[in-house]
Amino acid sequence: MSTLLLRLGAPLQSWGTSSRFVRRNTDRAPSRSGVLGLLAAAQGRRRTDPLEELLGLRIGVRVDQPGRLERDFQTARTRDGANSMPLSYRFYLADAVFAVAVEGDRALLESLERALRSPVFPLFLGRRSCPPAGRLLHGLAEGGVRDRLEQHPWLASPWVQRRHQEPTKDLDIVVDCPPGESDAELVRDEPISFDPRERRYEWRSIHRTAVTVPNPAYHAPTSGPGPAVDPFDPMAAFEGIA
Repeated sequence: MSTLLLRLGAPLQSWGTSSRFVRRNTDRAPSRSGVLGLLAAAQGRRRTDPLEELLGLRIGVRVDQPGRLERDFQTARTRDGANSMPLSYRFYLADAVFAVAVEGDRALLESLERALRSPVFPLFLGRRSCPPAGRLLHGLAEGGVRDRLEQHPWLASPWVQRRHQEPTKDLDIVVDCPPGESDAELVRDEPISFDPRERRYEWRSIHRTAVTVPNPAYHAPTSGPGPAVDPFDPMAAFEGIA
């Protein structure tokens, strides 16, 4: 199997799998339905087009930079301005970065890579107001999802890497897994249809674990004598008095 690696980063992104009515939540990591929707948009698939070809892909997400949760609210009135509509709340992840590994047949992944380089429809990270920023494609290579997520360098922003004063970093990952696997969780974000008249999502199994990657911004302390120490002790004058 081959795996295509993507970097999903932006000032704002939102990945809702359980939003209802006036409250639109976001998950802490990209959803399967959101990633497949991004790939379908790049290919030019319309919401009414079948998704069977994409449903066979296996997806894994590594949380390289978790970001922070932000809440926005929107107001609205009726067209004549006479009545106020209920407040609606929107939740986003601000300044987050994710490494997303997409595993499948190489020919399909090569076509997806070409589509992502020249997408038919605009790409967005969960919502239309959240376009991706920075380098999206990080190569197609042999190996499975976990192999790519373990081996690929940390994709967090340089300032985040510099603030982490350790040689390695533990990163959470979420990977598709077979039903019934030990410690598996069920999430309802397997898209069967994006048709607005009949949206359908089924349950899928995921496994949460972690991987350790090197920190490219870490610099080990240099050996040898350290800086000279000032022998002056401002409290020494009080020792005799005490």
